[in-house]
Amino acid sequence: MKIIDFLKEESVLINLQGKTKREALSELLNVLKSKNYIKNSSEILDIVLEREKLGSTGIGQGIAVPHAKTDQIEKLVGAVGISDNGVSFDSLDGEPVNIIFLILAPTKSIGEHLKALAKIARLLKNRTFRTALRNSKTASEAMQIIIEDDEKLSSTT
Repeated sequence: MKIIDFLKEESVLINLQGKTKREALSELLNVLKSKNYIKNSSEILDIVLEREKLGSTGIGQGIAVPHAKTDQIEKLVGAVGISDNGVSFDSLDGEPVNIIFLILAPTKSIGEHLKALAKIARLLKNRTFRTALRNSKTASEAMQIIIEDDEKLSSTT
């Protein structure tokens, strides 16, 4: 699986404006809705926030990987938001989040979204990758960084 299988440049949002978890997730879901990847962004927002109640997906080091399953989609879809100011995300380390990888999977999906989460987690372990992504000035630049690092990761596993 490659990240470009579920993440498209049009779903990468540089300069995320939301300051809270709800605002940032809503912003990302609205991008997915505007590109017709999802139908009802408020319904999915509720699902993602319910998942967050189980434990924050703000994993530390300025990263959050919120995810959920929904019957609104037929295949895995993702969005990325990069925030200069940081988002209050109830992160495990208490720090604001600058990089949000949102992953949505079809309800019937089992292993597919777990593979996507594992791949993203491996990418985000790399500090150089995180820094480059945070410093991206355009969606195209961010996507290129993601693609290149995904390729490097795939060639070593």
